[in-house]
Amino acid sequence: MESTNEFLSEMYGAHPKHYVAVDCVIFGYNNGELKLLLYPRSFEPSKGNWSLPGGFVQNYESSDQAAIRILKKTTGLDNIFMEQVAAFTEPERERSARVISLAYYALVRLDKYDDNLLKEHGATWYALTDMPDLIFDHNEMVAKALAKLQYTAGYQLVGSELLPELFTLTQLRRLYEAIFQRELDPGNFRKKILSLGILKKSNKKDSTESKKGAYYYCYHQEGIDEKEIGRIIKV
Repeated sequence: MESTNEFLSEMYGAHPKHYVAVDCVIFGYNNGELKLLLYPRSFEPSKGNWSLPGGFVQNYESSDQAAIRILKKTTGLDNIFMEQVAAFTEPERERSARVISLAYYALVRLDKYDDNLLKEHGATWYALTDMPDLIFDHNEMVAKALAKLQYTAGYQLVGSELLPELFTLTQLRRLYEAIFQRELDPGNFRKKILSLGILKKSNKKDSTESKKGAYYYCYHQEGIDEKEIGRIIKV
């Protein structure tokens, strides 16, 4: 009778072995533009070309844990908002080996990341509208990640991950315009956002937007996750 190890070796040994990688589409926001963090690839193939931050899933970790590790290594931040986007499995996506990649998108406050870490990796923030061509299928990853972000932002407010703790409704609208890449009606946006009951008005004003000034808002911390808010923006 075959031993368990021999049986498993026979069963699994008959199948090809693949590498599993994680690639992170890291979005930031500044001055009305959605930003994307890229770095020059440090090894062949495609050494020196622009790439998304990524790495291989290790034996001891899940793909989520690998993404968290890569985000920490790249930005120095913990507890980053992230979501899995899709699996990229085309056999010829990398020439050197069969690599299956799981893409994630993450949202990062540009005033919180570790700038020294970014310089160490040669990473650069690019405006989404002006990013260079990327290696392999990373352009497709970015496109699908943006679609996923748009869907998420259509049903829940994402400003807390990309804006300061206090922000005006104009700043929130401009963030949404950057995400959806189109102008939104100011009056309709304001009415919809305030009707959600998620924002709390502060007693502070931003005097740069108008002579009267615009009140700053922040997020209510209680009941946000449980609140069903419906569609905010139509994709």
